[in-house]
Amino acid sequence: MSSGKLGFGGTQAKGVLMLLLTALIWGVAFVSQSVGMEDVGAFTFNGIRTMMGAAVLLPFILVRDRKSAKNLSAVQKKERRALNRKTILYGIVLGIILCAASSFQQHAFTYSTPGKIAFITAMYMFFVPLFGLFLKKKVSAMTWLCVIVGFVGLYFLCMDKSNLGAVNKGDALAFVCAILFAVHILTIEKYAPDVDGIKLSCVQFIVSGLISCILMFIFESPELTAIKSAMVPLLYAGVLSCGIAYTFQIIGQKYTEATVASLLLCMESVFAVVASAILLHEVLSGREVFGCVVMFAAIILSQLAEMFSAKRVLATAGTMENKSRE
Repeated sequence: MSSGKLGFGGTQAKGVLMLLLTALIWGVAFVSQSVGMEDVGAFTFNGIRTMMGAAVLLPFILVRDRKSAKNLSAVQKKERRALNRKTILYGIVLGIILCAASSFQQHAFTYSTPGKIAFITAMYMFFVPLFGLFLKKKVSAMTWLCVIVGFVGLYFLCMDKSNLGAVNKGDALAFVCAILFAVHILTIEKYAPDVDGIKLSCVQFIVSGLISCILMFIFESPELTAIKSAMVPLLYAGVLSCGIAYTFQIIGQKYTEATVASLLLCMESVFAVVASAILLHEVLSGREVFGCVVMFAAIILSQLAEMFSAKRVLATAGTMENKSRE
């Protein structure tokens, strides 16, 4: 099999490379978010970065739609308008969730380090299957085991053994962020198949950006000089992390099986720790490093378990289909 999601040819290699680049960009983005907080507030940073992300995607969408419109009939154009209305509605819902998740995450940088926030945010990998229970999705015993192991890693990463009753406020905010990102992922899973993914992303960025900008003027006092000082982190987080990385994710997942894609994307937490150590000279304690290792192992195991489970289901379905033909 030379191509396709499960093959080993050029298309799969392309997908793997793009998803790894996405994880790398997102990992380094944790550093830019931390540095940006030195000059501007959380709502200011999120408002500007998400609007930048929309600005990156919007020209591509307009050019693409203009070219394709030439070959559409009147009926097809009417169908596209209806689909665009649905995309806007779904994008509003996603934008509200994204704004809440990113706000909790950005405020966490005031109290915690990029590496720790990245690993705690990666807990969404566990919350997705747990919340899936409410959608009547089955959760394997291995997934439950990985959840328990993940929380053990979180304990070593976040809790100070000399003061077990204290919880870092930034770590708590990142934990809430992980829960909200899990909701965001499940909502995307529900909405994305029905609409254009890039348009959906653009709409959610606009909605999240507008809400953050409103909150910026209510709770913060944005100054042009401060925004200029934070422009490099803002450009990275907006153009690369929001705009380009999301596009890489969309393209990469076309050629990669979903569970494998999740496995590659969770590498962002590792890249975040490495980038934080190199660029900010931040070093985790031995206890925190152990917590990161345990959490990452749990993430890898959970994704491998889902991948093997999906392959067993496909194999069983194929066997039953062959028997029915006989």
